[in-house]
Amino acid sequence: MRLDRPRIEPLKDEEFTEEHKDALGYFLKQGWVLNIFRTLVRAPRAFKRFNVWGGYVLSERNDLPPRERELIILRTGWLCKAGYEWGQHVEIGRDCGLTDAEIERIKQGPDTPEWTPLERALLQATDELVTDHFITDATWQALSELTEKQRMDVVFTVGQYTQVSMILNSFGIQLDAGMELDPDLRKR
Repeated sequence: MRLDRPRIEPLKDEEFTEEHKDALGYFLKQGWVLNIFRTLVRAPRAFKRFNVWGGYVLSERNDLPPRERELIILRTGWLCKAGYEWGQHVEIGRDCGLTDAEIERIKQGPDTPEWTPLERALLQATDELVTDHFITDATWQALSELTEKQRMDVVFTVGQYTQVSMILNSFGIQLDAGMELDPDLRKR
């Protein structure tokens, strides 16, 4: 975590206005409102639009298989030093088929020999997008087993989660109850 306390406090249930409740509708119906949403809903109109795009990235409309999507989301969160993002998506990644060993290897990046060529290319593309905002020709070619739409979704996914990481880090959004900060992120 970059900050040990929020710069922007998450709203408590009793602080929700009707506009907040409208924007949080889905999450209120599910019975859980994470700290990220409690914070972002302070700008309810932006929050609603943010959720539309984020909903696309995490949905079946994103043509990346869920496991590969989570591989690049986790790498993005790791590179951005976003402890909250990492913690949330470790669980999602496991649900999508990533093993604990793979999750640990994500921290090391694309050069770890156990990755398949496609996994290596996805991680390399993520590294390039986060650090240089551009996928090199060599990496683009290494992604050639993906469709054009899937390559677009790689860029869309890394872009979304780079933005999410900036939000989490800059606003100081703290871990939700029950989450633990990865010890390796304490060192960063």
